[in-house]
Amino acid sequence: MRIGIIGLGLIGGSLAKTLRARTAHTLYGTDLNADTVREAVSTGVLDAPLGERELAQCDVIAVALFPGAIIEWLRENAARIAKNAVVFDCGGIKTAVCETCFALAAQHGFVFFGGHPMAGTERSGWAAARSGLFDNASMLLVRPAPGGALCEERIAAADSLLEKFFLSLGFGRVVHTTAAVHDSTIAYTSQLAHVVSSAYIKSPTARNYVGFSAGSFKDMTRVAFLNENMWTELFLDNAAPLVGEIDFLIERLAEYRDAIAAGDGARLKELLADGKQLKLLSDRAAKPD
Repeated sequence: MRIGIIGLGLIGGSLAKTLRARTAHTLYGTDLNADTVREAVSTGVLDAPLGERELAQCDVIAVALFPGAIIEWLRENAARIAKNAVVFDCGGIKTAVCETCFALAAQHGFVFFGGHPMAGTERSGWAAARSGLFDNASMLLVRPAPGGALCEERIAAADSLLEKFFLSLGFGRVVHTTAAVHDSTIAYTSQLAHVVSSAYIKSPTARNYVGFSAGSFKDMTRVAFLNENMWTELFLDNAAPLVGEIDFLIERLAEYRDAIAAGDGARLKELLADGKQLKLLSDRAAKPD
């Protein structure tokens, strides 16, 4: 197949490097940084830059940009995409992206899936991208609804193609969801963790941690090293569910704070035991049958 990748940062770059290492597909790519594209071509990761001619030839197109830029790119380029192409995005929110992109795809006759690879690091950019980033990760997909020229048969065929495509890259599974479920869940599993990490590192005590941490400090602060531009956009685009999770966390923290301040050992022990039990249940649910 001919694959087009828009955005060669951590996710798009890792898609390109994994595709080159593990498949025989023809790869085209583009990025705002022209030096990145030149390096990707000169090192053999890409076969050629992605221009208008190459875009029209692509069978599969991955849009690995910030959410607003995903929508903007598709608006500008939808008319150039082949009607038999399958397009997916890699953005961290789905409702805002899918509402617009499903409509654009239906208008222009190609299939668009909302996507979110559940993999990454605290680093960003082409230099951080690597083959194997997606090994055993989940790939989340939001299917479009049938309508107009987009019949269920076309959607199912595109779904099957994408599932095989992602499994060939090392993903452990493809998980189908809705945009609303994705955004409410990701507010907890990803976005809240970044908020907590960023707030936690702001204690003045953090400057004196060396020699006083066995790993907990590193675990809690790893994702504080983030791309503030991207995460600001993600947080604000998903404000309602994220604010709900922050409010819930503040309420739970207050319970611990009050028990400790009051010297209430029985209540504190109860809170800690409840947390441990919920962690055990969470781990059990995550294990395959």
